[in-house]
Amino acid sequence: MIDMQLTKKISIAAPIFLMLTACGSKPALAPVTLTEQQNKLFQQSCQTCHANAASPAPQMGDINAWEKRIEKGLPVLVQNAMQGFNAMPAGGLCTICTPEDFEAMIRYMATAQTSTQNK
Repeated sequence: MIDMQLTKKISIAAPIFLMLTACGSKPALAPVTLTEQQNKLFQQSCQTCHANAASPAPQMGDINAWEKRIEKGLPVLVQNAMQGFNAMPAGGLCTICTPEDFEAMIRYMATAQTSTQNK
């Protein structure tokens, strides 16, 4: 009798628990590896601001800085990179970067593991 009562309680509580724990989860970006060309573009353009602590730009690997931006969605971030946003110039000064390049470099910066992460 006790086993039946316990089973019934668990069968009621388990779905509620799963539903509540799923509410707070955020979608995560999958880390990427840049192509050789994208890495060159990153070094020539992006890292000037995004790997420079003196810059107000979100720094490479700073999960906290990137999290609120990622919530806007990659299409918005790619558009911002291409058109310019706040202090970021249009195209991030990369005249040959494609939307795919920007998406890869944004993913790279947002998911990079660096020693300055979360500071």
